[in-house]
Amino acid sequence: MSSHHGILIHVVFSTKYRKAVLADAWRDDLFAYIGGTVKVHKAVLSKAGGIEDHVHLLMKIHPQFAISSTIQSLTANSSRWINETNRTRIKFQWQSGYGAFSVSQSASESVKAYITNQRTHHQKLSFKDEYLAMLLKHQVTFDPKYVFEQEIVG
Repeated sequence: MSSHHGILIHVVFSTKYRKAVLADAWRDDLFAYIGGTVKVHKAVLSKAGGIEDHVHLLMKIHPQFAISSTIQSLTANSSRWINETNRTRIKFQWQSGYGAFSVSQSASESVKAYITNQRTHHQKLSFKDEYLAMLLKHQVTFDPKYVFEQEIVG
C-alpha cells in the first residue's frame, strides 16, 4: 500500500516583541514569499493572514519534515527577505517560538475564515489575548510568564 497524508496545521507567530512592523502595503508579498519557501519542505500554504504584529498560516505539511524544521525554515527565510528588501526601518526579527495547532480537514474552512478576518477580530482582542486563548482551547500546558518575549529597555 502506498503512503498518504493530509496533515493540516494552523501556525501562529509574531514579530519580535510584537512590534507592529508588518505593513499592509507589503504583507501579501510576504505571504506569497512564505508560500514559495515552504515548498522546499514539500508543504503547501493554504491560507495566510495577520496584522502588523503577527501572522497566521494554514499549511498542509509533509511528514518527511519535522514541523519545527519547516517553521524554522520559513521564518528564517522570510525574515531574511524582509531585511534584504528593506521592508522595515529596523532590523526585522520574528519572536522565537510559535504555535502549531492541528486542524481537521472538516474544520479547515472555518480556520481559513478565521485567518481571513484577522483585522476585524483584532479590533476587539489583542494578539496576546488571542494567542493565550488558542493555547487554552488546544489544551496546551504553558506558563504565561514565558509565552512572550519581553523587550528590556534600559
